[in-house]
Amino acid sequence: MDRARRPRSVLAALTATLLAVPALTALSSPAGAADADLAVNGSFESGLTGWTCTAGTTVDSPVHGGRSALRATPAGNDNAQCAQTVTVQPDAQYTLSGYVRGSYVYLGANGTGTSDVSTWTQSAPDWQKLSTTFRTGPTTTKVTIYTHGWYGTGAYQADDLTLVGPGGSGTGQPPAAPAGLRTTSVTSSSVGLSWSAVTGATSYALYRDGTRVQNVTGTSATVSGLAASTAYSFQVTAANAAGESPRSTAVTATTGAGTGGGPSDLPAHALVGYLHAGFANGAGYTRLADVPDSWDVIDLAFGEPTSATSGDIRFNRCSSGGECPGAESDADFKAAIKAKQAAGKKVLISIGGQNGQVQLTTTAARDAFVSSVSKIIDTWGLDGLDVDFEGHSLSLNADDTDFKHPTTPVVVNLISALKTLKAKYGTKFVLTMAPETFFVQNGYQFYGTGKWGGQDPRCGAYLPVIHALREDLTLLHVQDYNSGPIMGLDNQYHSMGGADFHIAMTDMLLTGFPVAGDPDNVFPPLRPDQVAIGMPASTNAGNGYVSPAEVTKTLDCLTKKTDCGSYTTHGTWPALRGLMTWSINWDRFSSWQFQKTFDGYFG
Repeated sequence: MDRARRPRSVLAALTATLLAVPALTALSSPAGAADADLAVNGSFESGLTGWTCTAGTTVDSPVHGGRSALRATPAGNDNAQCAQTVTVQPDAQYTLSGYVRGSYVYLGANGTGTSDVSTWTQSAPDWQKLSTTFRTGPTTTKVTIYTHGWYGTGAYQADDLTLVGPGGSGTGQPPAAPAGLRTTSVTSSSVGLSWSAVTGATSYALYRDGTRVQNVTGTSATVSGLAASTAYSFQVTAANAAGESPRSTAVTATTGAGTGGGPSDLPAHALVGYLHAGFANGAGYTRLADVPDSWDVIDLAFGEPTSATSGDIRFNRCSSGGECPGAESDADFKAAIKAKQAAGKKVLISIGGQNGQVQLTTTAARDAFVSSVSKIIDTWGLDGLDVDFEGHSLSLNADDTDFKHPTTPVVVNLISALKTLKAKYGTKFVLTMAPETFFVQNGYQFYGTGKWGGQDPRCGAYLPVIHALREDLTLLHVQDYNSGPIMGLDNQYHSMGGADFHIAMTDMLLTGFPVAGDPDNVFPPLRPDQVAIGMPASTNAGNGYVSPAEVTKTLDCLTKKTDCGSYTTHGTWPALRGLMTWSINWDRFSSWQFQKTFDGYFG
């Protein structure tokens, strides 16, 4: 969150230079009578099963055939390759074909034992067929086929990829679809499932509402991270070296009502705002007692560390003798806190902000954080904590690649500290978070330094914290401002300044998404009552301001699925908790426009 009028700089986007490539010649030849298509899931109807992709996902539009196609986006030093290794016969002829869209899209084969081949198109605005042939060497039994784009050229699509020729020994057939799928347990956030074993299967894939979410080797699994009081459809497939079976008959389950995530006495739709308690800047100082009753959660900005790695947090109020003329006394401030709480409002200490870098690099810093934050909460009689870590507070070590099992000290220690505070203060403790999009939604494309290094280690670094605390988290309100373009679940980049950005970013939180494009590593959705949308109160407050009309359009789309524009959401969430803004002071400076928009919509 910004203290100054001038917005902070946006995190630099990853870029790459398009290199010149030599022309390649496409070949073709008819398949023999005994030939077969050896490519597994070349139509991508079963997600990315059978393929190993550095980046990519399946989409339902555009497609060449069936209901799915591959879409992948090169970035940095990654050309977004998807590949699979196929069993072939030595000294045999093969034809590799497929349909592609986009610029500089390649299709090829490596490890042929003779001359490796590839074909490509410079520009395919609509589906274009690529085809090439090769002959295997006298001892070749495995060939890798692949498709990829080119560095920095944007997304490409591929569909209906085939490798036609004689099958190698042991290729066999995919197993049959599993039978007997049933639910074994249902909670507010998980569903247990089991099914009958399939002869010849070596693994099974679970699908939730048509999206593959988990791979297992046994005949049971639990799908977690689900929203409370929500109906889900599940299917399962069986797989072996020859491919994946058709999907089973679907079963449906409705999760129970949720009880976690902080106090249940928040209103169904809440307005959250930051109050400049330690400074004024151009918005001027606002006394806590003068904050209108419309504000349900008031975050006191900010608690800051004595040094970046100390973990020792201090809350210093702005005094009337400094930049905050008219500031109330400590006694009056405490009285205003009690009055707000008596009216059903929550008053929190917000830790961090633009200038408050907090890096809990050691367990000593973790313990100091718990002790000092507890002292602030107890001294002022607050309801809880808002985590507003920005800048370089959170980043991931190069070997920290799984958001479900983080190993980086600053992440692990923060999770531990927050769990300790939650345990200390109990179920009424309010825990909120206000990360930037770079640390959350950007994780759909990039996580940490990436498989080959070179990425910003802060990419997606908030995801392990959110995931570990999701049962304790009251609200997540990502800052949909001061942000660069972010790719949404439609695999299009979305930029600030309109409803489209807020819709796409919020849809990601409520739908879940594969981290770094890995369909086997999905960040589960949050409950809608845990999500508020972060917006700047005015043009003075930060980049990304949207008009009241665009705020209303955003809420209509997400809660009613009307007026959605070009973006198609993956659900409708009437229980969306509400809105957050930076800041209450800037909204007062703008005649309470943001507050009035909220009140006018939710009543």
